[in-house]
Amino acid sequence: MLYEFCIRLKERQKQAIFLSLDAVCIALAYGLAHLILAGGMSATPTPSGYVFDLSILLPAGLALSFATGLHAMKLNAYEAHGMNETALVAVILTLGMGMVAIVSDIGAPPGIFPIFGLLYLVGSVAARVGLRHVVQRIYDTGKPRDRVLIYGAGQTGQQLATALRSDHAVVPIAFVDDSPTLQSRTICGFKVHSPAKLGELIERLQIDLVVIAIPSASRPTRARITRKLRRLGCEVQDIPSFAELVVSGSQIAAGPAVDLTELLGRSRLDEELPGATETYRGKRILITGAGGSIGAELCRQLSNCGPARLVLIDHSEHALYTIERELAELRPSLGVSTVLGSIAEEGLVRKALERERVDVVFHAAAYKHLPMVESNAIEGVRNNVFGTKVVADCAREAGVERFILVSSDKAVRPTSVMGASKRLAELLVQDLATRSSQTRFSMVRFGNVLGSSGSVIPLFEEQIGRGGPVTLTHEEVTRYFMTISEAVRLVLLAGSFARGGDVFVLDMGAPVPIRQLAHQMIEGAGLTIRNAENPHGDIEVQITGLRRGEKLHEELLIGSDMLTTPHPKILRAQESYISELEIAQIIKALRGAIDTRDETALRALIMSCVARDAGHKQIAAEEV
Repeated sequence: MLYEFCIRLKERQKQAIFLSLDAVCIALAYGLAHLILAGGMSATPTPSGYVFDLSILLPAGLALSFATGLHAMKLNAYEAHGMNETALVAVILTLGMGMVAIVSDIGAPPGIFPIFGLLYLVGSVAARVGLRHVVQRIYDTGKPRDRVLIYGAGQTGQQLATALRSDHAVVPIAFVDDSPTLQSRTICGFKVHSPAKLGELIERLQIDLVVIAIPSASRPTRARITRKLRRLGCEVQDIPSFAELVVSGSQIAAGPAVDLTELLGRSRLDEELPGATETYRGKRILITGAGGSIGAELCRQLSNCGPARLVLIDHSEHALYTIERELAELRPSLGVSTVLGSIAEEGLVRKALERERVDVVFHAAAYKHLPMVESNAIEGVRNNVFGTKVVADCAREAGVERFILVSSDKAVRPTSVMGASKRLAELLVQDLATRSSQTRFSMVRFGNVLGSSGSVIPLFEEQIGRGGPVTLTHEEVTRYFMTISEAVRLVLLAGSFARGGDVFVLDMGAPVPIRQLAHQMIEGAGLTIRNAENPHGDIEVQITGLRRGEKLHEELLIGSDMLTTPHPKILRAQESYISELEIAQIIKALRGAIDTRDETALRALIMSCVARDAGHKQIAAEEV
């Protein structure tokens, strides 16, 4: 009943209650001041003197309460902000009435008003604080609150406890802290306990939620605490410092997430990269593989460049639908066309280019999962080599302005069918560049991108999530990594630099040891590595051996000659290419192997082509 009464009170009604409370405090303080000085007759005013003093005190006190905002101040905020205002009102009333008493002989003598001011200050503060506790009690009994245990009694924990004391949804119960100097002490009105008693505390105090408030602790430490608490069957949240919440806009999360860019030692360069908006503004742009990791990010970033239209090609219906819907939400006014089908279908690609009058082509479609292409070499070559040939030839015939091939570091001295197919795709584009006067053909080569399909990082996350083991192909394997956003930004920028026949290589930084990455991801998840030195650890790292066609270390350059570009993160490679006649012979031979589904001949042929191109001995098919 009282709870319903409190929540239904309107703002003006609450203000009227506070003003009435102030009036009662003034009258009681004035009366008590007289009782204290009742020993002397001179201290006792006449009834008309009482009326005279109160006729001034009450209106003045209420006016001052209104002027200082005390009448509208929330009870929750009073202890932090209202006591100074109450003291100011008491001082003004004391001095004002003292001056009135000096110049008038109607009311009480001047000596009574300092006592009045002190009594009013104590009474008004006590009344509001007491009312706050009563109302809080009513809310507590009327609406149950989640009981919170705060892990960390430092500055952030204390700030959190102070903030939650006035919350109607949750209530802090106690602290837990690792520091022995804080344990058994009382901070902010709450006792600090040892983490060793966590299980007992959660059960005895009926804790609903544990908030980790130790932002100074390392990410693995906080993750380890989170994991331990969840084992106890309790909901856990991790909170940054309040300064971080204000400065960086951080959000409270259910646990410390692993920052992959931090793990890999790569800074975020997205904001530092110049845009290439003018190159693509007003253009009609076709993106193949638009539903993939790179293709979808190309669509997103190109949509911000003000293109006239985006044409999306992908063989996956779901992926194409997903990116189309996302673009509709991001840029409702942007014209988007979707083409469902394979890039190896010449009629489909040619019609799309002609119908949409395409100006720029980004060719990102490719089969990139190394073991999968290795096991399905014919389809891998059909898509990566012949698909590229179809798109590039049709783009040249349609007279598009720019054609940018998205390539891979696995195209450099490849030992896999996937890498060899990407290198042959590069050679096709390089050849067309020498015979095209209207279309600027170029390619951009880079390594792995964080979080893309088939990447090692999502695999490690999945393996860690199910309790391991984490599989590693070799102790010494390394890879280049870059964020998807950064890679695509550089691809767009490189495309704007194209003059024809360019092989752009992105600066990927230093190669990352995959074993180190696996260890960091395990520890970042708050787990320990199980090995001979730590047989009771959480996750084991198993060495499975290099897969067919896999290399220990990837490369980005075939030759050593490099030219600079207007951006330091983009380099232009000086690489040789093979003639139009050789390309025609290779394509004819590959087509014959695909038509007869002779995988052995196809492997030998494609590897011999890229081996000759790279200037080293032919790799036998059985070594692939």
